[in-house]
Amino acid sequence: MENRNGLAVLGGVSQATGTAERDQALELIDRHRGDRTRRITLGADKAYDVTDFVGELRSRSVTPHIAIDGHLSKTGKPRKTAIDRRTLRHAGYAVSQRCRKRIEEVFGWIKASAGLAKVKFRGRARVDAAFKLALAAYNLIRLPRLLEATA
Repeated sequence: MENRNGLAVLGGVSQATGTAERDQALELIDRHRGDRTRRITLGADKAYDVTDFVGELRSRSVTPHIAIDGHLSKTGKPRKTAIDRRTLRHAGYAVSQRCRKRIEEVFGWIKASAGLAKVKFRGRARVDAAFKLALAAYNLIRLPRLLEATA
């Protein structure tokens, strides 16, 4: 999702594993970026606050604007975060943390209005096609409001 207008840019379906979301995020970044080298940011929730994932983002010239997982460990110490203070001190980090919540609106609309709360297809390819069609429909629903705001 791009942060300025809340439109879905890319999406995909993958097999549910412990790291599927992070793997899919890296794949979508690679597909979206192509050969461009300009630094971009990625906003994400605290499930993405993993050292390996943050390292992969930095190797791709992506600044991780990931929420810090501040849970306490079993010993009572705060969990170690992979996000450094250099990233946290910029104003863009706070803006990105506010904007990243918009993606939940997209998923909420897809589940409620597009009818994908319970998928009626079998096979990853068919589910992926239905999901991408729902993303396109969401963007089409958003466009009149965005055009109205610019007029």
